[in-house]
Amino acid sequence: MNKQQADQVIKKAKSICDESGVRLTKKRERIFEIMLLAGMPLSAYEIADLYNNSADGVMPPMSVYRILDFLESEDLVHRLSSNNKYVTCAHLNCGQKHEISQFLICGNCESATEISMSSKVMNDIKTLVKNAGFSLKNPQIELECICDECSASFN
Repeated sequence: MNKQQADQVIKKAKSICDESGVRLTKKRERIFEIMLLAGMPLSAYEIADLYNNSADGVMPPMSVYRILDFLESEDLVHRLSSNNKYVTCAHLNCGQKHEISQFLICGNCESATEISMSSKVMNDIKTLVKNAGFSLKNPQIELECICDECSASFN
């Protein structure tokens, strides 16, 4: 994503925050911008390094975690449990309704793509979980894959 595209997404994020009655402060905005421009999942430590290497000052990883918690609570970013990294929400770009997040994660380069799953498939999963005697705690699904770019380099 280029700077102009990132600025458009940040504008949308500010609007979402305004509607929720919260503020996208300068530091929150800068962390969000770093993630948008990176275009790939980042850990809190990677984000802190990128922030600290810019002219914005110094931010410890614990502060980054607090900002990530805020961004996640506003559905602006998602936490990938499989690799403990964070990725910006793809639905901010396309204007789709935000649904339960499903991710395809390349096991080689760690790129991630957010996809939509039909409500029928999700309902089927919920039914299977219930029939097995469990309660669904987190419906986010992360599938380890190989992206086309990495697959082509293997051939």
